[in-house]
Amino acid sequence: MDNKEIVKNFEKKVHDDLYEFLKHKEAIDAHLPECPDVEEKFNAICRAYLPDGAREFQQYPVVSLGWMMFIGMAMAYYWDTDWETHSKRENYYEELRDKGGYDNLDDTVVKDILGYEGEAAEKISELVAECASRVDSMIRHEPVEAGTEAAFGCYVAALRQLYMMGMCMELNALGYHMTPFDPASMN
Repeated sequence: MDNKEIVKNFEKKVHDDLYEFLKHKEAIDAHLPECPDVEEKFNAICRAYLPDGAREFQQYPVVSLGWMMFIGMAMAYYWDTDWETHSKRENYYEELRDKGGYDNLDDTVVKDILGYEGEAAEKISELVAECASRVDSMIRHEPVEAGTEAAFGCYVAALRQLYMMGMCMELNALGYHMTPFDPASMN
């Protein structure tokens, strides 16, 4: 199996695992929302994030992974509140990081941007930590050699899925629920 296929299969496993877990926790709906505006920002955000995220992964893998989920949540919030303004920005990750530093990116997103406090803030932080722990375990059990192109590809694929699920979680929290449309109800 070549590297692209390994990464593709790994990304599907991560997606499926997070989807089932978050659906069970009622953090997302069965039908995931699509938000191309936010989705298309991932590559630029990831490029900016990789120097920090990859460096932190060795000692703090759950943080390295989980922070990307928080970033996805922040991006969904930006999209909902004022995308016309936010879409023109270019340094999303750097701005989030620089508000309170890399180590406090979770608090920056949860408290300062999303406005969660107390128990609600704890619950969302615990959910993200659980998702990141699940993905870390999947990375560690994937039969790829550390430091290889395939391992790097799996890390980026994991970040992409965490970002997308963070986006979906926040859209859900903001009231975007994907429900079947019944044309008969229009009559």
